[in-house]
Amino acid sequence: MKHEELTKDIIGAAMAVLNELKPGLDEKLYENALVIELQQRGHTVEQQREFPVHYRSRFIGKLVPDLIVDGQVITDPKVVTAFNDTHLAQMLG
Repeated sequence: MKHEELTKDIIGAAMAVLNELKPGLDEKLYENALVIELQQRGHTVEQQREFPVHYRSRFIGKLVPDLIVDGQVITDPKVVTAFNDTHLAQMLG
């Protein structure tokens, strides 16, 4: 797996946030808490950075990932009981 150690630390941070806040809150609150947790673990985190998307040299919109950790891993926190095909497509896109 690419960036395996970083990915493990991100997952550990997400679990720490979920264990402390418990299920049931708005997804944005978990995202904000995850930023704090990752920063306390020594990571740099960009939140809601915008990337222009072009098609045939024409601007068609923006891609805005939730988090980019250490400039290497895009992180999209989800608070769901199970992932469905839509969640997976969003993460892969």
